[in-house]
Parts: sequence; C-alpha cells; structure tokens
Amino acid sequence: MQLIKNATIVNEGHTFVGSVLIDGEQIKAVFEADQPIEITEPFTETDATGLLLFPGIIDDQVHFRDPGLTHKGDLYTESKAAVAGGITSFFEMPNTKPQTTTVQILEEKYALAAEKSMANYSFLMGVTNDNIEELKKVNPRNVAGLKMFMGSSTGNMLVDNEITLHRVFSEVPLLIVTHCEDEATIKANIQHYKELLGDDIPVEYHPLIRNAEACYKSSSYAVELAKKYNSRLHVFHLSSALEMSLFSNDKPLREKRITAEVCVHHLWFSDEDYAEYGNRIKWNPAIKSATDRQALIDAVNSNKIDVIATDHAPHLWSEKEGSCLTAASGGPLVQHSLVAMLQLVKQGKFTLEKVVEKMCHAPADLFRIEKRGYIRPGYFADLVLVDPNSSWTVTKENILYKCGWSPFEGTTFDNSVSKTWVNGQLVYNNGQFDETVRGQRLLFEV
Repeated sequence: MQLIKNATIVNEGHTFVGSVLIDGEQIKAVFEADQPIEITEPFTETDATGLLLFPGIIDDQVHFRDPGLTHKGDLYTESKAAVAGGITSFFEMPNTKPQTTTVQILEEKYALAAEKSMANYSFLMGVTNDNIEELKKVNPRNVAGLKMFMGSSTGNMLVDNEITLHRVFSEVPLLIVTHCEDEATIKANIQHYKELLGDDIPVEYHPLIRNAEACYKSSSYAVELAKKYNSRLHVFHLSSALEMSLFSNDKPLREKRITAEVCVHHLWFSDEDYAEYGNRIKWNPAIKSATDRQALIDAVNSNKIDVIATDHAPHLWSEKEGSCLTAASGGPLVQHSLVAMLQLVKQGKFTLEKVVEKMCHAPADLFRIEKRGYIRPGYFADLVLVDPNSSWTVTKENILYKCGWSPFEGTTFDNSVSKTWVNGQLVYNNGQFDETVRGQRLLFEV
C-alpha cells in the first residue's frame, strides 16, 4: 500500500488538505486532514505537505505518430513526456501510417501501446469516405469513438462525401469526434492570398486563410447533422468566438449530446504572437485573435466548452520551416499542458477547480471512461502531484519530446510536476522514470 499524506487535494469542485491511500492499482480511501488514518498493512508514505494533488490528466486528443511517422514521435517517447507533464491517459488519433481505418489496424495499434506506452491509452477509429461497414464493427466498450476530419489536415483524411456524412451520423451509434474546417472556404482564401502575395505567404496570414468563417461553417454543419440524427458529437479544438453560439451550458455534461473541446495553445497564444513565434504556433485550426482567445476562456468558465486538451502533434523542426503554405501544422504540448494551465490560473483566467474539471473529470464523463478521472475510492490510482512553488524554465535540455523543441521554449512556469502515478505505480518521480511501468487500455461504459 501507499499513502500520499497531507496533500492539498483538488477534486470534484473542492480543495482541501487530506491524504489518499492506494492499494495496488486503485484508490482505497480518501481522508480529510482531521480524520484519523488507520492502516493495518505495511505501506510506504509520501509527504505531500504544501503540494497539490490532482486526478491524472486525461488528454482526449494527441498524435503520437505511431506507427509509420515515428521519426517525429512514438508511443514510448511521447507517453514518457506525457507522464512527466501529469497526463496519465490519452486518446490517439488515426492519421498515422497506415491510417487507423480498419478494426485490424486499430487492434495492431493497441498491441503497440501495450508494449510501449507509459500512460493509459485509447485510440479513435478513423472515418473515411468508404469505410462505414468497418465503423460498425467497432466495440464501444474498448474504443473511445470515431474521428472524422471535416477539413483536411496532417494525413489528408478529409471526409467530404455527403452520403457518407449522413450515413455515419445516422447509422453508427458511437461518439463522433470531428475536426471542423470548411475546405472550400480555405481553398478560396488560399487563392485570394496567392493572388495578393504570391506563393511565399507569411505565417501571420494562417488565421486569415483558416479563418473563423471556415471553422464556423464546418462546425455548424456537424452540429446540424448531430441534431438531425440525435447523434453524440464532440467537436475538437474550437478556435473562434463565432463558434461559441453552437454550444450550450443548459445541461449537465453527461446529458449533453453535443460537446466541445479547446486546446491549450488556443487559450495561451493569439495572432499577436505570430511575429515572435512564427511557425512554432502554426496549428490547424489556426490560433486566432485575442478576442477569440478571450471568448474561448469565457466559454470554458461558463461550461459551453467541456474539455481542455492538447492536440499534441510533433513535427521535426525541419518540417516546421517554410512559408504559411509549406510549413507543417501542429506542435508538441503534453509535457507542458498542465503547467501552462496552472500559469493561467495564476493569471486569474481560471480556478484550480475549473482546470481539474476540464482536464480530468470532464473527459472521463464525456467519453464515459470506466473508473478514472476522479479521486474516489474504487477508482484507478491515476494521480499527479504538483509543486506550486517550484519555478522552472523550458529549455532544449529539459524537453522530452522526440522532435526536440517546444513552443514554450524560454517560458518560465511557476508550478512543476513532482510525481505521477499510473494505475497506482509511481511512473514519474522528480525527473526520474520507472521504465518498467506500462499503462492500460481504457475501457468505457456502454
């Protein structure tokens, strides 16, 4: 047994000093500070006085590039960076090589993760214009859902066949997760700026090409389809104020049929930062205006946006070079997402309780993950201990991503991840890793 003693626990909307007893893979008991602790079996003790204890972060959108793109990252390197950042569970996307568009390939990825991943894992099944019969074979008990690109991005898995779109929303009972950017709008904007500037378009024009109108047109169509067929829809990486009108906060999360996610980079950066960071902050959808960023922050706090994630998408730096039209979109974030959000807490943008709600509880509830996302007896002991008074600066020397760079290089954070437990195993301990730990395949309530 293990006892984490005298921690400042942030869980289910409350912050209190207490202790957590771990028995094997699971949490056995949670004690408040004034409760007596009686343990009759041998145990080890971690004194967490002055430290923050959260449920492990659940990141519902990552690209770990395994298989086929492992020069950028793989399930071992990126899950290692994730646990160092307090992430204990992740959902990986299907735009790998081969693309995860059959049940056989999906199961092959699960086998890879069982060998390599230091965190718990699930994978989204990819939707194409012609694989609907494969989608119907997916078992909702052990697969997080379907991923549909309603806009082209890395991997070119664009689904643009109207018949396919209607069939997926009407015939497949799984949660549908979408990347929403309207392709026709983007192509028209590219043509406009090519005529204006030529082929060498600066990255500052990225949010004008992949603009709010492109996002709204696609997101609103996905919402329209979900409402028509009463499908469960989760829209990834919202980036604009315009899209906030599509989402509601009038029901508890578990009762919502249509939900939304925002990523850390859209809460941290704005288009004013392109001049300094350039392609380091080039993502799809694009980082937009400071007004858009504030609208996203407000939507998180009002519960129109349900989940905060990363869209961790590493590329080699050589792939990030070039103009707006040639530089790869995406960047690595899992090592720094939690500390970045805690920095926004310090700036008064969010509360600790809201961060835990959106990064731990909400993804567990939305995807209906079994026994994770909370500090509760009987739940898996996925936990992260944070030192709120340990400032550090991101440098190339302490970056763990295989790609070797971060958009946060040079940034000083005031919080640091001290320890991370995955299924009761201390996998990360103040810069040291237990390389024997492997995560588990996530299971889902049906």
